[in-house]
Amino acid sequence: MASKIVKMAGAKPIDQFEITIGQAILDLENSVPELKKDLRPLTITGAKEVELGAGKQAIVIFVPVPQQKAFNKIQQRLTRELEKKFSDRHVVFVSQRRILKKPSRRENPKQPRPRTRTLTAVHDAILEDLVYPTEIVGKRTRVKVDGSKTIKCFLDTKDQTSLEYKLSTFSAVYRKLTGKDVVFEFPANAELF
Repeated sequence: MASKIVKMAGAKPIDQFEITIGQAILDLENSVPELKKDLRPLTITGAKEVELGAGKQAIVIFVPVPQQKAFNKIQQRLTRELEKKFSDRHVVFVSQRRILKKPSRRENPKQPRPRTRTLTAVHDAILEDLVYPTEIVGKRTRVKVDGSKTIKCFLDTKDQTSLEYKLSTFSAVYRKLTGKDVVFEFPANAELF
């Protein structure tokens, strides 16, 4: 249970919910032979429960960035098994990324801030992580008269049947993690993208 959870330096201590998620992943590793080999070296950095409204909840599992590709290989199967275990909740995996602040005039950093540590890059990467295994084929930012922004995100239509029921979950989780509103859609005519 705690062996599957590796916290970053300075992070909050492991709570009870994270222990239950770690234990569930450990149980899957021991009980499902196809996942055993792939799950053994993998760890998580945390887990969070997100309220979706109407009494529904989603589980967001944070994974280390270097292990993201390994998680992606087994993500569909792992998500299915975890959703069976935690019935009535959707499970999504997101990489634990760090945002570095913009260097000010007063501080003189030894090296420039990497593009992957900027706020925009991290938010875009979170969006990609949320909708995996499908791909984002287009994005539009809609600015209303009152100044509020909404991101319209178009997903690949080949995954429409398998992801249609999770679109509201993706929106709620993205809003909770980044504070930005996003609407997921499947384009009517995909050849435009």
